[in-house]
Amino acid sequence: MTFDLARFHADAVSTPSHEDVGAMRQLLLETLQSAGIDAEVDDLGNVLARRDGEADGPHVVLNTHIDTVAPHVPYERDGDVVFGRGACDAKGPLAALLAAFLRVEPDAGTLTLAITPDEETLMTGAAGLRERLEADAYVVGEPTDLDVCIAARGQCEGTITITGESGHAASVPADRNPVFGLERVLAALRRYDDEAGPGEDDVLGAPKLTPTMLEGGEAPNRVPGACRVTFDRRSVPPETTDSFRADLQAFLEREVADGSPFEVSVDLIRPDTPFPPAFVTDADAEVVRTLRDESGGEVRPFGAATEAGFFAADAPTVVFGPGVLSDGEGGVAHAEREYVRLADVRAAADALEETLRALTG
Repeated sequence: MTFDLARFHADAVSTPSHEDVGAMRQLLLETLQSAGIDAEVDDLGNVLARRDGEADGPHVVLNTHIDTVAPHVPYERDGDVVFGRGACDAKGPLAALLAAFLRVEPDAGTLTLAITPDEETLMTGAAGLRERLEADAYVVGEPTDLDVCIAARGQCEGTITITGESGHAASVPADRNPVFGLERVLAALRRYDDEAGPGEDDVLGAPKLTPTMLEGGEAPNRVPGACRVTFDRRSVPPETTDSFRADLQAFLEREVADGSPFEVSVDLIRPDTPFPPAFVTDADAEVVRTLRDESGGEVRPFGAATEAGFFAADAPTVVFGPGVLSDGEGGVAHAEREYVRLADVRAAADALEETLRALTG
């Protein structure tokens, strides 16, 4: 079978996968079947396919995702440029990974294609694969402008609830009003990383703690019993989601609640689902050097959260693919104007092909 990269990419971008990935998963399965490759769908909805060499060798996993953010944006093509939801995030990288996977029959070792269904939401697919796969290298497809990304900050979300005294606006003292207590919480969040955070990472730089939403109150003449701040955390090693929650709780208890009538609690949003951990891969790892040489891209951190962090504890992991998160005009991935250049998708496929040949030849 000759894999028509542009045709597959057009079909993929034309297939909505922002609410249900069923049709997109079927397209992927049919494409693999047409190429004579057996594939399976595991209990988490991941699509898995493998190609085995005739001798012992490294196991290389190619990963990306088939879901997209809402809303669906229809496929359009203007010469070499494809517009539409998923054009670069991540159906462009998917097309490149799939092309390389189909072109390379390993002499030694194993190639595994592992495509997840929920990167944009819960990331349960990738978290489950972490427990089921063992590899020597992972390549995670995302829009990196053909750069080889060796690190990414972790990400989690949560809430801070400050509890005080509720009652009539005319009677509750200011020092017991949790709305006034928010001032203490926000000031403490501004100081957190300087006073209690993990410090800067040599590759990723500083972590980031961002309050994003405020909630509290039901009537203009009544003081609420509690107010809530929602936050977004972008972490760097060695911080984990659990360690951050515990450290922030202790910090706020000391800075906000100690000696005051307020109580403070820190809770993660969706604590029963995984959050992507921060990771840093050694820039001298073979997969990094080989992909850098074949792509000509820079070696740098990735600018967004990614499933790559789930795999990096197992083996060297890089993030790579065509397209950009943003350009000089603003956001690209997740935006109404999402696009990718087909020349870049083809260049990514060629670089991946040669990298896989070098690693498994």
